[in-house]
Amino acid sequence: MAGQDEFDGAKPVTGGIADRRQLLRLGGLGVAAVVTIRPAIAQAATSVLTCQIPVPDSGRAGSYIAPDGSVVPSGTAGAFPGASAPLKGPDVKAALGGRSFPSADPAQSQAWTNYIRRLQHGQSGFTCYASLQTPGR
Repeated sequence: MAGQDEFDGAKPVTGGIADRRQLLRLGGLGVAAVVTIRPAIAQAATSVLTCQIPVPDSGRAGSYIAPDGSVVPSGTAGAFPGASAPLKGPDVKAALGGRSFPSADPAQSQAWTNYIRRLQHGQSGFTCYASLQTPGR
């Protein structure tokens, strides 16, 4: 039976030629996956640096933020005006870590941070907030 393929169960063993081809194909797929994933990671890191969160969202502009983060009518005692411009990702990340926002006193900064923590899917700024919560960012 020399020259004929041997059988190992139901699969013919052909001397390893097909196996080498399969390994080369799999190796090529692995490289393509790495090349595809790395730009996505870089893009996600960049988006965290450029994302912004309006406090409050544009639909409630002019409203105040209570210490617990809820949105209340302007002029409410003990509440704070919203941010004059959307808050930047790096500032939000620092505030979530305990620092104050630039140009905001600690109590106002805490109210804004509580507002951000209350954001839910579909609200303006939620995607930015969610990306800041991703480990390693």
